[in-house]
Amino acid sequence: MNREWNDGQPIYRQLRDRVIHMILDGVLKEGDPLPSVRNVAAEYRVNPLTVLKAYQELVDEQLVEKKRGLGMFIKAGAHTLLLKGERQKFLAEHWPRVHATIRRLGLTPEELLDPTATRRSPSKKKEEH
Repeated sequence: MNREWNDGQPIYRQLRDRVIHMILDGVLKEGDPLPSVRNVAAEYRVNPLTVLKAYQELVDEQLVEKKRGLGMFIKAGAHTLLLKGERQKFLAEHWPRVHATIRRLGLTPEELLDPTATRRSPSKKKEEH
């Protein structure tokens, strides 16, 4: 996890978001244990209560489960649940701006899907069509 903190959001939310990204990226898989509260607090020099609050949010969101005496673990189905939520969030919050930019720039689906298409000059693109 990154050690830099953003002043615009509470640290516990940033910790929560980092764990979520680790789950989405496959770094943490279903059944994997979360790093201990003490280790995270020491490594990132934050209060253990801050880490606990982040972890509790993950429990409340049904992404993590507590196993008494063993720690906290990624729940089965967490990745699927997160993926569904993140897709909805992207489509509602980010896609409208991205779509507007694509239309404003007149980009074609081919240009968006072919990474080499954007490297060609506009005059060459016109000649090809």
